[in-house]
Amino acid sequence: MTGNIAIIGYGLSAIGPGIGIGLIFAAFINGVARQPEARGMLQSIAILGFAFAEALAIFGLVLYFIS
Repeated sequence: MTGNIAIIGYGLSAIGPGIGIGLIFAAFINGVARQPEARGMLQSIAILGFAFAEALAIFGLVLYFIS
């Protein structure tokens, strides 16, 4: 029984980072479209934000295996 609940919990915990990653890259594309010369600075910030958002999904996966 707890395995099924853990699977549902991991699925729900993956929604947040998925939305976050989408918002990060949408803002990156919008920023580059407005100021193409700022691409380098915006890209490094977007990759850092992606890594932090993806870490949340990895933590959720680890918690799924622990429970």
